[in-house]
Amino acid sequence: MNELFSIGELSKHQNISRQTLIFYDKIGLFCPAYVDPENGYRYYSATQLDYLDTICMMKKIGFSLEEIKSHMKGYTLDTSLAALRRQLAIIDRQIADLQLIKSRVEHRCAQLEQSAAIHADSTAVSVEQVKRQYLLLQEVAAPYTLEEVSIATKKCFVRSFREQLPIFFQSGAVVPLERIRAGRYTEASFAFLPIEKSSAKSVVKLPAGQCTVTYHTGDYLSIGRAYERILEYCRSHRLSVVSDAYEFAINDYLSTGNEAEYITKILFYVEQRR
Repeated sequence: MNELFSIGELSKHQNISRQTLIFYDKIGLFCPAYVDPENGYRYYSATQLDYLDTICMMKKIGFSLEEIKSHMKGYTLDTSLAALRRQLAIIDRQIADLQLIKSRVEHRCAQLEQSAAIHADSTAVSVEQVKRQYLLLQEVAAPYTLEEVSIATKKCFVRSFREQLPIFFQSGAVVPLERIRAGRYTEASFAFLPIEKSSAKSVVKLPAGQCTVTYHTGDYLSIGRAYERILEYCRSHRLSVVSDAYEFAINDYLSTGNEAEYITKILFYVEQRR
């Protein structure tokens, strides 16, 4: 049986595990040329090596085992070219998806790198000209506790993944102004995810405009101090608040397990009183 390779020899020559070769045999993708009826040992012919190379190459560039099995039943130059063209289109889509994910991760890294500076001056209030933003909204159910906010946020993530929406890896919440003035600082009406411009029905546009901005550091239940600070700033600087509050999580459970490191950016749209 010198003209045949044992499964161990083939495994070594092709750098493929015995378990993989056994599995390929079981699914009918790559079967041995001969099986010893007495001990069940598998043996492969030299002519099968090129066939296995083709399988390994197709698997490497992303074909599924079922696609490879179907292709190898009677492949020709024409069918191989067509298969590779289809796979090239898939690879292009994957590259685009990875580029999008890369840009999101870079954006998140930049936020986390800036968090140290925010910690050092977290009690400041400023007036900023914000750019247009898009948010994927999810309504928070009554009684608007942190648990309902968390559930709404998770629903946002599920929808964004299902609909393949271009989200940033960040979450936030909208708190109605009347609830804030009543001291109900944590009763958000909506959870949201910042997102690229999208035509999805649940995506809303925040216009460019003038906003007062401050940051809250620490656990979310103590966020009232930041709201009192920003509202006092608006009163003393003759600014009228003309929107609900938008909270953007800079640091949250997605980036730290220590609530003392949480940072929330709070902004209101404002107008100068005459």
